[in-house]
Amino acid sequence: MSESRSVSSSRDKRTSPTTFYRQVVAELRKVVWPTQQQLITYFIVVLVFVLAVMTLVSLLDLGFGRAMFAIFGGETTTPVPTPAQ
Repeated sequence: MSESRSVSSSRDKRTSPTTFYRQVVAELRKVVWPTQQQLITYFIVVLVFVLAVMTLVSLLDLGFGRAMFAIFGGETTTPVPTPAQ
């Protein structure tokens, strides 16, 4: 059997922090940043979507909670005894 030597690949090489920083800056220059109007539009769309999901989850929680109380017969209020004076 012959021994196989590991060939150093590009992932074995390390870059200096300066080179890494330069590469990050070069990649960020390629990014297409949204305009202010696009940013506002995206923000409103995300906000409406999050509010819709919150409403849906809240209504499901309320419905399932009431269903559990109806099925298992739990009382929602417990009478509190008042001390005799």
